[in-house]
Amino acid sequence: MRLFSRLAAGALISFGLGGFAVAQDEKQAPIPFEGGTLTITENADQEKIVAFDGKELARNYVAYFDKIVDLAGVKVALFDVGDGGNACGLAAVLVWKPKDGDIQSISIGADDCGAPPAAVTENSIFFVPYPLPGETLPVKVWAPDTGLQVHGDLTYAPQPGTDWADLDPQQFVDGIIGAFRNEAVYKAAQKLLGSDMTNFATSLMVNGGTEKMPSGVFSASGCIPHACGTYDGFMAVDPKAKKLYFAQQSDQPEPKAWPALGEWPAEIRDTMNSALTAKQ
Repeated sequence: MRLFSRLAAGALISFGLGGFAVAQDEKQAPIPFEGGTLTITENADQEKIVAFDGKELARNYVAYFDKIVDLAGVKVALFDVGDGGNACGLAAVLVWKPKDGDIQSISIGADDCGAPPAAVTENSIFFVPYPLPGETLPVKVWAPDTGLQVHGDLTYAPQPGTDWADLDPQQFVDGIIGAFRNEAVYKAAQKLLGSDMTNFATSLMVNGGTEKMPSGVFSASGCIPHACGTYDGFMAVDPKAKKLYFAQQSDQPEPKAWPALGEWPAEIRDTMNSALTAKQ
């Protein structure tokens, strides 16, 4: 069971939503569209209402106009609409007008904690998720004539041919979770974590970067986005010995550990205890 449902790029949630409050204060000008006008207005309850010539299409506390695209001759307006809280991303609301038909709209991602980023082609819009280590997520595609369909699956995979000697913590743009991109690390993690890999990776999505121990082992602790202090994680990598160490807070006094804590070197165990204790 997943511990936390997240945005496509979970580590970017805080940054993205941090800019929303500023942008939402700016009133959206009316948008000419298919012989009418799209608008975003605010009611007395501070809800934002997306409408076409007065006909309501969507409403929530946050609503943004993104852009208008042309899909094989059909114009489609894209909006981002959602609660505005930090726990989930925004749904994608698509608006279009079929030939000789009335204005139509569809909301994508409202029931999935937000829509993945959209990629527009000549006749379709693909919604491409961001899988974590050990995870497979569906790629969905929408077109005016076929609606929303599952196009295929996207599975996390490490970079082929990378080994322990290639590890460089300074190149981990997303923190120590970037170590999973190394094929040797990924395979070793699979053996240790098994089906727990994705849940554990979620516990490192928010982290402050890596620290190097005197022995050369590097490590980091992290937490689940917007739920720090609950099931926080710790990861250590020993490139010389080609070993990994994982720990995650649990409902028990001691954290859950891979391998068992009795197999951990004292240096790594002490670092882990200090890191996870500091987060409590």
